[in-house]
Amino acid sequence: MPTIRNIPLRHELKYLITPAELTVLRGVLKPVMQLDPNGDERNEYHIRSLYFDTINDDFFQEKVSGVGNRKKYRIRIYNFSDRVIKLECKSKYGDLISKQSVSIPRDLAEQLIAGDPEGLQRMRHPLFHDVFREMRTRLMRPAVIVDYVREAYIHPAEEVRITFDKQLRTGLYATDIFDRSLPTYPVFDDPCEVLEVKYDEFLPTYLQAILSGITAQRSAVSKYTWCRRYENKEF
Repeated sequence: MPTIRNIPLRHELKYLITPAELTVLRGVLKPVMQLDPNGDERNEYHIRSLYFDTINDDFFQEKVSGVGNRKKYRIRIYNFSDRVIKLECKSKYGDLISKQSVSIPRDLAEQLIAGDPEGLQRMRHPLFHDVFREMRTRLMRPAVIVDYVREAYIHPAEEVRITFDKQLRTGLYATDIFDRSLPTYPVFDDPCEVLEVKYDEFLPTYLQAILSGITAQRSAVSKYTWCRRYENKEF
């Protein structure tokens, strides 16, 4: 498997699908894949991410312009809890992706949300150094909250992970990811869900056959980009 800075690179396919297509795919995938152990009795869990961007929205503009190699930084929590808080960088290299992820305490998360990267100077992980540099040199700051419910299926062959990201909502200009009562707003005009397929080098043949029945086209627009649509940005 190819790597960047010793971080594995993976394939990622994205589709916008209808709720009806999701129902059909769920029925086909359940017998041949494992349920995500993080899910509840409905095989679901909530994800909230706070994405960062530079003062000039460079990450957003690179995505919209189709720049081949680009990055996105975010803080992520699960089920509205601060028990696990992740600082992450998702990188895109052509058709491949990689992700750096490290757990951080709530006080450090709140410092970063407030625009203060000083707490990162004492850390040794390379991701902390990258975030510190971006916040200091390019004035990276919180950009938008992205909310959705994830339903996930996994298979050990090629580390396949198929996810349905449902009820995508934006927090608009809010930045407090720990606020359970934060108002959020749906981003799609019509009922729509996000299907993502991730795998290492090869997608098993039987999964290729299942996914070949999807009528929707692959989508290049990210959840981050969709959640900024109310800012009158073009994409």
